[in-house]
Amino acid sequence: MRLFPAFFYMDNAHVVVFGGGEAARRKVRLLAKTDAVITVIVGKELEPGFAEAFSGRVTIAPQDQAGQALDRAVFAIIACRLDANTEKALIWARQYGIPLNVVDRPDLCDFTIPSILERGELVAAIGTGGAAPVLAKRVRTQLETLLPQAMGPLSELAKAFRPKVAAAIEDSAQRRHFWETALNGHPAELALDGNIEEARLALEAMLAEFSSPTRTEGKVHIVGAGPGDPELLTLKAFRLIQTADIVLHDRLVSDEIMDLVRRDATRVSVGKAKGDHSVAQEDIHRLMIAAVNQGQRVVRLKGGDPFIFGRGGEELEALREAGIDAQIVPGISSALGCSASAGLPLTHRDHAQALTFVTGHAKSGGVPDLDWPSLAQTNQTVVVFMGVGTSAAISEKLIQAGRAPSTPIAVIENGTRDNEIRVYGTLAELPHLIQRAGIKGPALLIIGEVAGIPAEALSSTRERGEVPAGRRGDDWLDTVRTTAPSDPYGATSPVDGGGKKKQPVETAA
Repeated sequence: MRLFPAFFYMDNAHVVVFGGGEAARRKVRLLAKTDAVITVIVGKELEPGFAEAFSGRVTIAPQDQAGQALDRAVFAIIACRLDANTEKALIWARQYGIPLNVVDRPDLCDFTIPSILERGELVAAIGTGGAAPVLAKRVRTQLETLLPQAMGPLSELAKAFRPKVAAAIEDSAQRRHFWETALNGHPAELALDGNIEEARLALEAMLAEFSSPTRTEGKVHIVGAGPGDPELLTLKAFRLIQTADIVLHDRLVSDEIMDLVRRDATRVSVGKAKGDHSVAQEDIHRLMIAAVNQGQRVVRLKGGDPFIFGRGGEELEALREAGIDAQIVPGISSALGCSASAGLPLTHRDHAQALTFVTGHAKSGGVPDLDWPSLAQTNQTVVVFMGVGTSAAISEKLIQAGRAPSTPIAVIENGTRDNEIRVYGTLAELPHLIQRAGIKGPALLIIGEVAGIPAEALSSTRERGEVPAGRRGDDWLDTVRTTAPSDPYGATSPVDGGGKKKQPVETAA
């Protein structure tokens, strides 16, 4: 982050503006919305009527009084029309060491002036570091549609109520709970509808409830984080991780999503990998229960969807046995996210009229005892979660049960993320492709005729000499067409070069 946003308190703050033209007038007009004491330093370029529009809010001073004005200023803005005057102003301002903004000269600025949206006590600022001011204005315009004018009275009501809340609730975390509940709940709804007095009464009632010594407000949400792309996070999931006191997260939750968690929330990694359960499931249950009993708002953040091979059901049962009513927030399953990212339909009228999700890893280890003859039927898609380590056995059992060795398959690791890897081939090749591509997981195995659809598209695209959509320039390896070998364990892999991690590797069968 190159820019660090900060707000100045402008109550009786002294500010100096250099210049007497239209650029200076625009800056003074903006500053006049505050309670600042504004001094404008001008040479001979003062436009007629410059100060009259500001009703005595502005003091016009000659250049020989610049030092006196700068000595009291918290910052200065240079908006001179003449280069000579700009140079003089720069020298004077630098001598006093105050923060400086030079209009249309970001290379000379200590700070930039953002595009500002004001709703009473609520102020939003959008800046681009001088790179694209018009873009900042565009974002502000979009925010204006999201922030109604009634936000102003609501912010002023909150300001007036703040001392009373501070006196009634000593604990800072509990005060934060109060404001987050109030400003996302019934009092805010009343204020936004224009019922300010009713909103004030609702705040009084809520404050009495929150300041009760017997009150505990712990809550727990089991939240699906989706496959990894932060833009696939649901709005409800985003809101919850922004208000949580503690987030217990899996290793499958991407760093980009964790960056969206409220900064001062406690973060506890309870992730598991194959053969490495750093935190036992029973300990996760105890952590959640203890946090809720302490009055904390708990988010159990899980990759994909909590109820699709995410052990969310076990956690829900443990919480209910402890008398805690947990809420579930679904997430986009990795099966849906990965297949969509690859342009691979899981169902298709011509190729797959059924869809089955299975796990490739049994509770006791090894391959689970599945209905292999049923899974071997044609015209269906089988999606295998956690099947990388048992891919050889899965391939063997499906072929033995009657599924054709030439059945198309896709293996997608880190789907929807920047380091996504896609490998296409046949069922007979499955373990060999995984080994040569260096896939370790998390990855999905997609087995069925639909897995050949993106492979065919890649092949036809290569024949036309085009780079397939979604590929990253020279980072992608050439697509090659292969046929299923009779001995998949001894055949040459279609993934030339071993398929390095964090590169998109694709082969078409």
